[in-house]
Amino acid sequence: MFDRARRFALVALVGASGLTGALSAQDHTASSDLLQIDEWTVPYAESRPRDPYVGPDGRVWFVGQRTHYAAALDPKTGEFVKYDMDEGTGPHNLIVAADGMIYYAGNAAKHIGIIDPATGEIDKIMMTDERARDPHTLVWTEDHDIWFTVQGGNLIGFLDTDTREVRLVDAPEVEGGRGTSSRPYGIELDSKGRPWIAHFGTNLIGMVDPGSFELVGYDLPEGSRPRRIVVDSKDRVWYVDYSRGKLGLVLEGDGFQREWDLPAGEQSRPYAAAIDKDDRIWLVETGVQPNRFVGFDTNSEAFLDVVEVGSGGGTIRHMYYDEATDAIWFGTDVNTVGRAVLKPR
Repeated sequence: MFDRARRFALVALVGASGLTGALSAQDHTASSDLLQIDEWTVPYAESRPRDPYVGPDGRVWFVGQRTHYAAALDPKTGEFVKYDMDEGTGPHNLIVAADGMIYYAGNAAKHIGIIDPATGEIDKIMMTDERARDPHTLVWTEDHDIWFTVQGGNLIGFLDTDTREVRLVDAPEVEGGRGTSSRPYGIELDSKGRPWIAHFGTNLIGMVDPGSFELVGYDLPEGSRPRRIVVDSKDRVWYVDYSRGKLGLVLEGDGFQREWDLPAGEQSRPYAAAIDKDDRIWLVETGVQPNRFVGFDTNSEAFLDVVEVGSGGGTIRHMYYDEATDAIWFGTDVNTVGRAVLKPR
């Protein structure tokens, strides 16, 4: 847990870039009977820290989308280490390999990057297909390869991390809105290694067969705009409907099942979502300020909790559940990185 004595304390930064500076560390807290939320202020101003991921050494890695970096937070000390990227990279997401190497989506620069945290060196796997201009969200396979979405380019990608070969799957095109892309967005794998994709530009949840690389689609109610998804221990696929303020359920073969109104209704704008080891979904309503954590038990099909985020949150876009510590990590648009520790039931 974050040491309260470190509020407003100064810490030294020594990043791989060689830069040093005095930085302010401050936390915000919120709690309920089910969770405790703590936040650390990120010392890189207005950088949009997002998409944290817990590495093998316990440090929490995240990207700064607006100011082009990756950084690590040591939650035991509150210290940050920063790794600068090229201007214009626009990193959107990262994941950490078992050997500690950092893989990030160069969303504005057509590549997936690999950072060696020991040296700060960056290796880039460029997208050779011009359509794959904006790698978006990355997820690991069991074999340590990567499935990823390409929102604007309207693709789902697969990266073989050994050969560095990239295979691409076309997503459906749609009419109107932001061009013709169905906007492949959130992505998660089921227990069989199949990627499920929320298509944010239309009312569709897709699944790619890893053997044939064919995309299967399941239609949602008209007007739905799924943004993030989670997959539970029974391989049920749950999505948050950003436009209509719903939580919905899709089953393989059977498609759409039903949906639940979120506490803030159409104003909720649900965005980030994660699922814990007890198959409880935790999502964030971003259409209300402060943003609110909402819990949902997929077994009893009942909402559990609503907790306001201490910093306000601005917009919480993606979350990572760390089973080892039973905690959910998130970044905010108000320049904090947060941890929601789930309390024993």
